Amino acid sequence: MPNLVTANDRVNDFVIKFANVNGTGSASANSLIMKAIFRMGVPVTGKNYFPSNIQGLPTWYEIRVTREAYAARAGRIDIMVAMNAETYSKDVREVASGGFLIFDSTWPRSALLQRGDITVIGVPLAQMVNENFDGVRNRILLKNIAYAGVIAALIDLDLGIIDAMMKESYGKKPKLLDSNTKALRLGYDHAKQHLACPLPLRVEKLDKTVGHIMIDGNTAAGLGCVYAGATVGAWYPITPSTSLMDAFKSFCERYRVDAETGERNFAVIQAEDELAAIGMVLGASWNGARAFTPTSGPGISLMNEFLGLAYYAEVPCVIFDVQRVGPSTGMPTRTQQSDIMLCAYASHGDTRHVLLFPANPEECFYMAVQAFDLAERLQTPVFVMSDLDIGMNDWMCRDLKWDDAYRPDRGKMLSAEELADLDKFYRYVDRDDDAITYRTLPGVNPKGAYFTRGSGHNQWGAYTEDSAEYQVVLDRLKRKFSTAARYVPKPEIIGQGDSKIGIVSIGSCDGAVREAIDVLARQKIAVDYMRIKAFPFGHDVETFLSLHATLFVVEQNRDAQLRSLLTLETAVDKSKLKSILSYSGFPMSCDPIVDGIRATLPDAPRLSAVTGKGAARVGEPHVIHQ
Repeated sequence: MPNLVTANDRVNDFVIKFANVNGTGSASANSLIMKAIFRMGVPVTGKNYFPSNIQGLPTWYEIRVTREAYAARAGRIDIMVAMNAETYSKDVREVASGGFLIFDSTWPRSALLQRGDITVIGVPLAQMVNENFDGVRNRILLKNIAYAGVIAALIDLDLGIIDAMMKESYGKKPKLLDSNTKALRLGYDHAKQHLACPLPLRVEKLDKTVGHIMIDGNTAAGLGCVYAGATVGAWYPITPSTSLMDAFKSFCERYRVDAETGERNFAVIQAEDELAAIGMVLGASWNGARAFTPTSGPGISLMNEFLGLAYYAEVPCVIFDVQRVGPSTGMPTRTQQSDIMLCAYASHGDTRHVLLFPANPEECFYMAVQAFDLAERLQTPVFVMSDLDIGMNDWMCRDLKWDDAYRPDRGKMLSAEELADLDKFYRYVDRDDDAITYRTLPGVNPKGAYFTRGSGHNQWGAYTEDSAEYQVVLDRLKRKFSTAARYVPKPEIIGQGDSKIGIVSIGSCDGAVREAIDVLARQKIAVDYMRIKAFPFGHDVETFLSLHATLFVVEQNRDAQLRSLLTLETAVDKSKLKSILSYSGFPMSCDPIVDGIRATLPDAPRLSAVTGKGAARVGEPHVIHQ
């Protein structure tokens, strides 16, 4: 039994990180631990850091146990389960002082014992599974379940809950259930017999997960597309968005197949590239289907030409941009918010596009529905700006709700009867003075026919190279974008408005910002917070910006893209905006926000949220732009 380094008891407030080799089946064991904690009523999040290859490179999975239900990355590691010899030296450095490192002691690793401020726990995992199971691949898989058993004992998980989960997974496969249960017990019993259980870091049952689910953003968005009435999805596979289309297809196969005839009432098309994918979406949308494509930054780059066509010809469509690290190929399996400017002004010429910024998977579901309604109401492309952290990681979200009275907002679409009553239909005439014109669908009535073009056209729908006629259409499109500000989701504002300091942010930064606000409040520093949910920016955004003397713009990219967009599209004084940037590719923690704000306050020492030290986290560089 190892000597324990002194550690304070922390119940339901610690971080476990699993260091594995990609492709060894560790995901099932790691998920088992996370879901068991969730079922014990304790809030939890799961972050997966994996390589962009199929098998063989290092992968990590981070579980944050958080009684306060914080959604951000913690910025510290309390328990490291080091299962990859290639990353031992890196993994041991990450453990916080007073923490614990668990490794497979079948092969002694003396280098692991060099830190005197942590407790190193060796468990002969490979030896145990080799003595009890046959087959190389089988032993590799079951060693993961064995370490899950060790962790279950060390942090005091309810073994009955884990047993029930395994029966749910393997109940119809008795041999798998037996082998996995045996491996779990091997690890659990060894820990109970040879180690001090539980550790000072442990789980106790709460009731804070009632009314919540664990879900990732891509699954939630795919489900939202089904509920929105989408019937066509076209895409080219790209990390990290592919699982969104996988989820949509899976839900459609369950809910969009006629029970009597077996007819599939949906179409999922894998295109030869992203340009073809958006072209298919535009064709389907022009014909009246609700259609979408999921992609990431490189795909948006390829789609630019057709996005300009959709904007100018006013064809509705929805694009899910699950953002990743760029530029170029970048790091496909790391997260960033670096497509903001790319999407806001996608395509050549004068264009502006509607952007929605979900903060978590719950909002991915609801904003998927809003995106289709906005696209058809405004007759324009709408981007849902998710990212890898939201899209592929495990989040605790409130139960998704649905109003069965919902009906899709198809916008200004003329019926056959309405067309019959018209003397003449003109596609781009602004009859209601709101810059949104009426549209028709092919085949409804011959009077509704018109020539859809991306070349110069006038309000009557005819080709033109007349400057005045061209400007009438382009000016109306500008007014339509202003009209859109009335329809997009309003920002969420926290605070009484009496602080001189404000935080402005978007998307997945929300969890880190909320935690930072709590940390600052405990240090007697009050700040207001505005989370922008959409572009174009409305009156509420302008008001918040005008009321605060100093505004910290928190985002995950190098070039302060949200700050740039605010400068371009609002009346804010640029000198009031200070950027706090995190662009390491890892999800943001609250530390750079707390440090960044304190660094600007007179006579305030720079204080980290967790350690009290001034340095930024390893792996999370941040920049403050004055």
